Amino acid sequence: MAKKAEVTVEDKLRALYDLQLIDSRVDEIRNVRGELPLEVEDLEDEVLGLKTRMDKLKTDLETINFEIGAKKNLIDESKALIKKYTEQQKNVRNSREFNSITKELEFQELEIQLAEKNIKEFKAQIEQKKEVIAETKEKLSEREEHLKHKKNELNAILAETEKEEKALLEKSEKYQEQIEERLVKAYVRIRNNVKNGLAVVPIERGASGGSFFTIPPQVQVEIASRKKIITDEHSGRILVDPILAEEEQEKMEKLFSKL
Repeated sequence: MAKKAEVTVEDKLRALYDLQLIDSRVDEIRNVRGELPLEVEDLEDEVLGLKTRMDKLKTDLETINFEIGAKKNLIDESKALIKKYTEQQKNVRNSREFNSITKELEFQELEIQLAEKNIKEFKAQIEQKKEVIAETKEKLSEREEHLKHKKNELNAILAETEKEEKALLEKSEKYQEQIEERLVKAYVRIRNNVKNGLAVVPIERGASGGSFFTIPPQVQVEIASRKKIITDEHSGRILVDPILAEEEQEKMEKLFSKL
C-alpha cells in the first residue's frame, strides 16, 4: 500500500494563500455589485408600500362614495317624509297632532341639512384623497422607473460575474477541504476580524502586507524558510514570503482566466 504523501508546512502555506486569493477575488466581484442588491431590495419594498397605499386610498374613495350615496338616499327619504307630513298637516284634527307633525318636519329638515353637510365634507375628503393619489401615483411611477434601471444594472453585473463567483466559491470549498480544520477556522476568524478580508498576506518592504509595522529580519528569515506558520504580532494575519506569494499569484491568475 502506497504511503500517503506528507503535507508540509509549505504546502499548507501555499494552500492558505491560494484560498486567500480565491476569496479576495470573490470579494472583488461582490464589491463591483456593491450596494446594488440592497438598493434593489429597498426599492422593491418602497414600490410595494406605495402600491399598498394606492390600494388603500382607492378603497377609502369607494367607502366615501358609498357614504355619499347613503346620505343622498337619506335626503330622498327625508324629502318624501316631508311631503307626506305636509299633506297630513292639512288634515290635522287638533293642535297636538299639528305640533307633532311640525316636530317631525323640523327633524327631517335637520336630517337633510346634516346629510348635506356630511356630503360636503365627504366631497372635500375626496378632493384631498385625489390629490394624495395623484402624488402617490407620480412617486410610484418614478420609483418603478428607478427600480427598473437598478434591476437592469444589477442583472448586467450578475450576468458578467455570477458564473465566475459560483466557480470561485466551489474552488474555495475544495481548497478548504485540503487544509486542516484548525487552520481553516483560524483563517476564517482572522478574515472576519479585518476590514479588507485579508487573513494571509505576503511581506512587503519588510512589513506585513497593508501594515507599517516592520517585521524583524530574523522573523523574515523564518517566514522565508516555510518551516512553520507565523502570524503578524500586530494584526494576527498569517504571513508568507514574497516569492511564495508571487508564485501562487501567477498560478491563481491562470486559474481565474479559465473560469
